[in-house]
Amino acid sequence: MAQNKQKIVIVGAGFAGLRIAQDLINHPAYEVLLIDKHNFHQFQPLMYQVATARLEPASISFPLRKVFQKAKNVKIRITEVTNINHSDKIISTSIGDFNFDHLIIAIGCTTNYFNNTNLEDYAYPMKTIPEAIQLRNRILQTFEDAVHTKNPEQLQTLLNFVIVGGGPTGVELAGALAEMKKYILPKDYPDKDFSKLTIYLLEGAPHTLNPMSSGSQTKSQEYLEDLGVIVKTNTLVKDYDGELVTLNTGETITSKNVIWAAGVTGNIINGLPKETFTRGNRLVVDRFNKINGLDHVYALGDIAYMETPIYPHGHPQLAGVALQQAKQLAKNFSLTAKNKSKKEFEYIDKGSMATIGKRKAVVDLPKFSFQGRFAWFTWMFIHLMLILSVKNKLLIFMNWMISYFNNDSTLRILMKPVSKRVKIKK
Repeated sequence: MAQNKQKIVIVGAGFAGLRIAQDLINHPAYEVLLIDKHNFHQFQPLMYQVATARLEPASISFPLRKVFQKAKNVKIRITEVTNINHSDKIISTSIGDFNFDHLIIAIGCTTNYFNNTNLEDYAYPMKTIPEAIQLRNRILQTFEDAVHTKNPEQLQTLLNFVIVGGGPTGVELAGALAEMKKYILPKDYPDKDFSKLTIYLLEGAPHTLNPMSSGSQTKSQEYLEDLGVIVKTNTLVKDYDGELVTLNTGETITSKNVIWAAGVTGNIINGLPKETFTRGNRLVVDRFNKINGLDHVYALGDIAYMETPIYPHGHPQLAGVALQQAKQLAKNFSLTAKNKSKKEFEYIDKGSMATIGKRKAVVDLPKFSFQGRFAWFTWMFIHLMLILSVKNKLLIFMNWMISYFNNDSTLRILMKPVSKRVKIKK
């Protein structure tokens, strides 16, 4: 390592962490160490398609070492961070300590169960690839169990899918399950009537896709109900014991399959002062993404809370915000290396979108919104462009085209973990 190069340690290889590491590739002023507990970057917007057996996990996962094969100044370490000593500029991990000149925290968020331990124990999350695979196995096993379940009450409990959270993840997952019921299950199980399979989408706000335009809210709910999804707005889950969902309305739903997509909370690393955190376990940062009160320590993406005149209550926790923050911080590092003034960050909203099913999507752009077939093609194009590798773009496009023309896929494979534990001598 050149003596005059400063060392930047990035914790987290999500959208923000990966982007800033890419923007700093072969930068003459910096050495970069990228730390993540997984050896891959996962494309979260398509996680629901892994859970519903439309895409393989490898299609939306990208090995970090492959991404940085040609980067001479970027090193990868696969480990978990245990502590940050910001005053001595040392970060501790399960494989040892690392010094830094600048530290970037981009560890994102985890599922927020709002302190309900029953929900945490019994509901299925979908924030990571392993969780999406677990959910896929559960969905497919449910269909197999339904074949030999004779008791009508037990069968209905098994076939009630309850999705909590009417944001993009919940809406897209509900639509995908509804299409499985309509197009795939009658072909896969000709000897079983799946007409009793019921999909509930519960949302605490007055509308699905609450942050989007009123047109997109109305149309998304209309699309879901056309597919047979039961949408309940202004509805909160009070408790769930693994079989009975209790709602704030007093209503109950029996279900073995509750999928939690209702909220997120920031991941926490030990060592940061309590006063640096705000609601949702987000780190308070200034307009340059530096954590308040800490020198040379930054936060990006979902974990960062920045107040601006346009966003006085912080930015939305979206991939677009993470990518723009990473891009601006990388530029500021370059400006600092040239002894030039840094520039403040401001988010430019380029729009939001969600897909509900085949030829059913909603798109909000800054000046107008649209829904339907064209919105669906727009959603597909934008997501394909965001995929990292050409190979993965082609794999996803091929799967989508096959599904488009025959309303089917060939990925419904149950892959359960083995029970045998192999001992490794150390």
